[in-house]
Amino acid sequence: MPAADEPTERLFSYGTLQLEAVQLATFGRRLVGAKDILPGFARTMLKIEDEAVVATSGKTHHPIVKYTGQPGDSVDGMVFEVTAAELSNADKYEVAAYRRVAVTLCSGRRAWVYVDARFAPSNQ
Repeated sequence: MPAADEPTERLFSYGTLQLEAVQLATFGRRLVGAKDILPGFARTMLKIEDEAVVATSGKTHHPIVKYTGQPGDSVDGMVFEVTAAELSNADKYEVAAYRRVAVTLCSGRRAWVYVDARFAPSNQ
């Protein structure tokens, strides 16, 4: 059984969770990841109204992805290994427009990803 501080979850990031300042504020450490691709999604931008989130990221607009199911759509990003507690911290960082869902990446790895709640896949 893994220790409480050992990574047990995978988290795919295509946006601000890749920024060092956001990682330090959210996870208390710099994450090391591997490149991967999220298939069947398209990326756009979302205006962030939460001042604390803007202060952490330094950005008023964050990337967001929506599920299209189209084979030609994909989003590049990084997959990180995090603990369950760190995943919970990421849930607190993300604003209500995002929903965390489980997906299969192009590498075949299963991971969590934050997507546009309005266009979340129904059965990933």
